[in-house]
Amino acid sequence: MEKSVVTIKGQVVIPSKLRRKFGIKKGTQVFVYEKNGEIVLRPITDEYIEGMAGMMGTKGKLLRALKEEKAKEQIARPGVFRA
Repeated sequence: MEKSVVTIKGQVVIPSKLRRKFGIKKGTQVFVYEKNGEIVLRPITDEYIEGMAGMMGTKGKLLRALKEEKAKEQIARPGVFRA
């Protein structure tokens, strides 16, 4: 188990071992939510997006649209971290 400290701004450093394991890089967006009394942080990676494909019964249309939007964001703001 890794340990981190919360800054005055509410920021937390994710240990490098976990960032590598889960493919979290500079600019990776994450979902943060509460589940069963715990705080969950889930990276929004290509693998996560592909795993969600088919859940809405749209035959991949939403997945393609989401990937296109994500690509546009990366082009529009390269190297900018969005929390």
